[in-house]
Amino acid sequence: MDEQAKKTALRGITYGLYVIGTKVGDDVNAFTGNWVTQTSFTPPLVAIGVKKGTASCDGIRESGVFSVNVLETGQKDLAFQFFKPVSRVGNKFGDVEFYTATTGSPILKDALSWFECRVTDTVDRGDHVLFVGEVVDAGVHRTGDPLTLRELGLFYGG
Repeated sequence: MDEQAKKTALRGITYGLYVIGTKVGDDVNAFTGNWVTQTSFTPPLVAIGVKKGTASCDGIRESGVFSVNVLETGQKDLAFQFFKPVSRVGNKFGDVEFYTATTGSPILKDALSWFECRVTDTVDRGDHVLFVGEVVDAGVHRTGDPLTLRELGLFYGG
């Protein structure tokens, strides 16, 4: 296989940029992720990819729930805040406010929109775990265009 061709082809997959949260025991956790896709309309199913060996992956396995916060174009700084571990103090991750709803997973007040899922299936392969979840709640804070990796000049794949 031509490695450069493979990398170029895989980088052609388009990605949004999201803050994915979960409930970890009595605590909450969140990270920036981009492997998110809807897999079914009825029931409404969404799949996310989460890196193995992380607190978030372990938290989703343990709790069986996650939230996806859809970021708005221009929210690069918000996305970058969750590239590294962040500490929770009350209802904030640093200066980012959140609240909880149906699953107890964090929902960012500044996100464009959000949805929460209960895990229905898990696929454990390679260096990530694929969690499929049924959407159990959702909300819209405002209308706008979602943030994408392309906007940031970042690439994933290869």
